[in-house]
Amino acid sequence: MPFHQTPFDHIGDWSPSIQLLPFLQGTCFVLIEAARFAVSSLLIVLGVPLFLFLLLAGWDLSLLFAQLQNLAEHYRDADALRRLGFSQDLQGAFLILTLGVLLLRGPRFLQRLELALAPTNSKEADNG
Repeated sequence: MPFHQTPFDHIGDWSPSIQLLPFLQGTCFVLIEAARFAVSSLLIVLGVPLFLFLLLAGWDLSLLFAQLQNLAEHYRDADALRRLGFSQDLQGAFLILTLGVLLLRGPRFLQRLELALAPTNSKEADNG
């Protein structure tokens, strides 16, 4: 018998009519998959501007950094109202791009969850 037990060691013993273990396993699986989906979607959204800047620079990093320096100088020289407008435009573009990526990837994510959480046929389990 182990010296240190957690409440989850005897989940099946709590109540014979309610099986909590499959519920907890399904919940953990959904949370892990949702976190993975959210992080990968965010990385895609953050990678799109880098890809576009590299495309505009002809895949040359020195030209990429020259463009970024030019953008930074124009931002520094702009007045506060133009800076605010530029920041709001960037936030709007980020939000639109994020929603677009989520809408494109969402159906496949839900389909993958549905297949993973579908109950197995008990007759197939008995035969196999």
